[in-house]
Amino acid sequence: MVNLSRSCLATKITPRAEQRFILEVKKEPRTTCKELQASLALISVHDSTIRQILGKNGIHGRVPRQNSLLTKKNTKARLTFAKKYLDCPKDFWAKNLWTDETKVELSGRCLPHYIWHKTNTAFHKKKIIPTVKHGGGSVMVWGCYAASGPGQLAIIDGIMNSTLFQKILKLKRTWVMQQDNDLKHTSKSTSEWLKKNKIKDLEWIKNQTKIQLRCCGMTLNSPFMLVNPPMWLNLKQFCKKEWTKITPQ
Repeated sequence: MVNLSRSCLATKITPRAEQRFILEVKKEPRTTCKELQASLALISVHDSTIRQILGKNGIHGRVPRQNSLLTKKNTKARLTFAKKYLDCPKDFWAKNLWTDETKVELSGRCLPHYIWHKTNTAFHKKKIIPTVKHGGGSVMVWGCYAASGPGQLAIIDGIMNSTLFQKILKLKRTWVMQQDNDLKHTSKSTSEWLKKNKIKDLEWIKNQTKIQLRCCGMTLNSPFMLVNPPMWLNLKQFCKKEWTKITPQ
C-alpha cells in the first residue's frame, strides 16, 4: 500500500470541480468543506485538499468581521448623508468631535482569533485567554476625539443620564459634535442645553457604524488582554493612562 502525496490527492479533483468549489464559496461564503465534499459524486477528498485548492485560488478561511445590519431604508439614509457632506472642506471635519460611551472590563473583551500551539499544549499559560467572573470589574467611560487626536476621557460614576451627560459636555462653541441617538443624548433637556450653549450637533443616521465606539472602546479594551494589569490596579487610572497613549494616526 502506497501513501499518495498531497499533489496526487489533488489530482482527484477535476478543473471543472475546482471551478464549482470557487463559484459555490463566492455565492455562499459560509459554505463548509464538508458541504463541498458532499457535492463530489463518488470521490472521497479530505477537507485539507479542498482548503488547498481554494487557497491556490486566493480564497482562505478567516474569522468574519462584524458590522451593523442594514435595511434598504438604512442604506438610502447613509447614501443621502454621504452625498450631503461629500463636498465639505477639511476644515468642517476638523471641527467635528466624535463621541460615545463604552464599558471597559478588567479582563478585556474576548475577541475571536487564532493561536498556534503544539499537541497537548492548549492549556499552557501563554496559550489561553484568562477570564474572570463578571469581567473582574468594569467602569463606564465617555470618550471623544477629533482629527487632532483624542479629547478628555470622562469616567462615569453611577448611571449615565441627561444631567450627568450635560456636566461632561464642556466644549468650545466652535465644535460640531456627533453622537448616537441614545435617549440621554436626544432628551429635551439635553437638546435645550446644547442649543443654549450654542453647540452644533451633526445628524446621526440610524444603524450608522459606530466608528468612535470601536476606536475609543476597543483601544481601551485591547491593552487589558496584552498588558494584563494586576487585579489590584486602579481600573480608572489605567483607562486614563492608556487613553493618553492614543495618537491621531
